[in-house]
Amino acid sequence: MASAVQKFLNTTLDWVTLALDAPSARAVVFGFHIGGHLFVEVLLLVVILFLLSQKSYKPPKRPLKEKEIDELCDEWVPESLIPRLSKEIQHEPPVLESAAGPHAIVNGKEVVNFASANYLGLIGHEKILDSCSSSLEKYGVGSCGPRGFYGTIDVHLDCEARIAKFLGTPDSILYSYGLSTMFSAIPAFSKKGDIIVVDEGVHWGIQNGLYLSRSTVVYFKHNDMNSLRETLEKISAKNKRAKKLRRYIVVEAVYQNSGQIAPLDEIIKLKEKYRFRVLLDESNSIGVLGSSGRGLTEFCGVQVDKLDIITAAMGHALAAEGGFCTGSARVIDHQRLSSSGYVFSASLPPYLASAAITAIDILEENPNLITKLNNNIAILWKGLSKIKGFTIASNPLSPIVYLQLEKSTGSMKDDLCLLEDIAERVLKEDSVFVVVARRSTLDKCRLPVGIRLFVSAAHSESDLHKASESLKRVAALVLSGHN
Repeated sequence: MASAVQKFLNTTLDWVTLALDAPSARAVVFGFHIGGHLFVEVLLLVVILFLLSQKSYKPPKRPLKEKEIDELCDEWVPESLIPRLSKEIQHEPPVLESAAGPHAIVNGKEVVNFASANYLGLIGHEKILDSCSSSLEKYGVGSCGPRGFYGTIDVHLDCEARIAKFLGTPDSILYSYGLSTMFSAIPAFSKKGDIIVVDEGVHWGIQNGLYLSRSTVVYFKHNDMNSLRETLEKISAKNKRAKKLRRYIVVEAVYQNSGQIAPLDEIIKLKEKYRFRVLLDESNSIGVLGSSGRGLTEFCGVQVDKLDIITAAMGHALAAEGGFCTGSARVIDHQRLSSSGYVFSASLPPYLASAAITAIDILEENPNLITKLNNNIAILWKGLSKIKGFTIASNPLSPIVYLQLEKSTGSMKDDLCLLEDIAERVLKEDSVFVVVARRSTLDKCRLPVGIRLFVSAAHSESDLHKASESLKRVAALVLSGHN
């Protein structure tokens, strides 16, 4: 028996020796002869296959007891459903108890209202109320369906035609919500891989549209044409595929976050030089800028067909709700099939379409409303021109008068505290209702916070003097105490 085992071992050793000494099993590394590498490689392959065949997780040898399960459940802390909000974000705004006209009821008392974008003073206008009443009697309140699924009513088509005729464009399209116009129109035209050059001060509706488009977004300095020119030059020079991409410039006519007015004539020159398309948001300029209220194109003397896409909310000068996009027939038809806010949302309530039509009629019949608005803006500007501790960041012709701290505290939180203190005191002590331009957790606007006043053609001269005197008095008291 012993001799048989000895013979087996000798035979095995002979085979191993033969394998290691075989020419195919030899290797030379840095001049040194290494034998048996083929044997080692086979051995490593076997080990690797063995390890891969093993289970990565072995269940416990025994199941957990009820007590252990309860202890683990008690120790587990779920992830918070919402992020923790800081104290400065937890803000309860004053509540209006009446129509948001030039005078309103807030907390049970009448105030002068500079917090509503009622630029032409059409809120509560008798003709608009009559048109809404007639529409309600005929159509009811809602449409109960998207435009493509039995939600199109004849008054929608009338409103689209009226807007197109007023602005001098071939066609227009209605949206049921103002902000949905911007964050539906942008993704309908710009997709992943396309390039959007956008002003850093645009409002949240545009920001959301940029995010949903998944395009490459490049910001330029607020209302700075040199920065825009350098950005366009850099994109055109460095991006070799730029000529094959869809490229857009996105701006606001009147910036909600600063009151600045975009120099459209310069933007059009840059657009044509670098071959970009332009999307212009006219939410705060329709019914305001230009001799007849047709917006920034009329104000700057630019032909409307120079622009590719124009959007606007109807909740400001037109005193209705919803929004619209206007432009060429191809631009409009594309949105009827590809714009999420149009395709999937219930259409605009018919009475709001009637209100918008009537508001445009009133504007065309009363161009003096724009003259009155411009006069009121000039009066308020003059009254606030020497306000201590603030600078007026807005354009002198803008219906949004935007006050910024002359010297920031260095912290947005502290700046907001000062501004909120001033706004609360002018409301409490002088019954003047103004709004602080706060930033939500979603808003990525990079501009400084400030106090925003919406001027209306319906404000009286005494309203404007009262607001300017109140702000000057309270600002001097608050800022002197802070310094």
